[in-house]
Amino acid sequence: MPALSIMIKPASSLCNLRCKYCFYCDVASHRDEFSLGVMNEDTAESLIKKAFEFADGCSVAFAFQGGEPLIAGMDYFRSFVALAEKHNTKKSEIYYSIQTNGTLVDADWARFFRENKFLVGLSLDGDYDRNKFRVDANGQNSYYKITKAAKLFEKYGVEFNILTVLTGFCADNAETIYKHFRKEGFRYIQFIPCLRPMGDNTESELYMTPEQYADFLIRIFNLYVKDFVRGNYISIRQFDNWVRMYLGQRPEQCGLMGHCTHQFVCEGNGNIYPCDFYCTDEWLLGNINEKSLEEMAMGEKATAFIKESIPMPSQCKDCRFIKICRGGGCKRNRESADYCQSYMKFFSSCLPLFRAFTDKH
Repeated sequence: MPALSIMIKPASSLCNLRCKYCFYCDVASHRDEFSLGVMNEDTAESLIKKAFEFADGCSVAFAFQGGEPLIAGMDYFRSFVALAEKHNTKKSEIYYSIQTNGTLVDADWARFFRENKFLVGLSLDGDYDRNKFRVDANGQNSYYKITKAAKLFEKYGVEFNILTVLTGFCADNAETIYKHFRKEGFRYIQFIPCLRPMGDNTESELYMTPEQYADFLIRIFNLYVKDFVRGNYISIRQFDNWVRMYLGQRPEQCGLMGHCTHQFVCEGNGNIYPCDFYCTDEWLLGNINEKSLEEMAMGEKATAFIKESIPMPSQCKDCRFIKICRGGGCKRNRESADYCQSYMKFFSSCLPLFRAFTDKH
């Protein structure tokens, strides 16, 4: 078996923030039950046992997301880690990661993440003004709570990266955001294009136009290359993956594979879905308390999900950038917006700069 990665929603769609662009709030609103509850120990144990059975000694990555996964509580995570150790009879290598808004993080959480080698994705959209969409239930900007969490991670030696939702507003402020992160010492960054709600073509400052996205990619890639050449490399996940592909290596980012692959997302009640963008009733594969992962992976619905992602847009077939663009990336991103012209403009402008990386590998 290949390495196994499972995304877990331990607190389902529950969250203490009210971010104005939350894609999972939209996903949850498209199923009969918005929240599927906080995962109990029996469901967690069933998931863990079946994950190790499926992996058969290969590595297993448990990635916790939400909603806000810390709502599940410290006891849930301590129990999960203990159960994983108990049931890892074939000595699979275990990797833990978690994505959090950071507002519930304290010293106890930071120590727990460090002791158990969690890689943390901390959501932050830039400086205070650029973080304006990440608000609590009272509409208050969460910036200072998030940066407090970052300082705790630094103090306790927690490995973390910054996750930034790339809105149209943020794209227009690209250099300000990048330089702020560099000043703060953040070395690992992911820029994630903001998704429109399913079936919604709304235009607002939340959603990038193709021109905004192209300008963002060009401006930030130029800064990324300059810092690399100067020996001040800052990792930007999408650029890192494009560089890997330029050098003939395999991307690690799901959206750059060119099609969907077998993924498992486990909701709070044990429901399994093929992708966290599609945790809807339509794509429910089964429940971990009732079926094995192998049964669900080999089922008709999981197979149909992958097959549906394989056809590429017709204009991609003769495109000179197809080997690195892979048809515009993730299927859900393509449903949200057509960024073909953004990628064309970016690669036309910046592909020569990729040569800066050939002498360093």
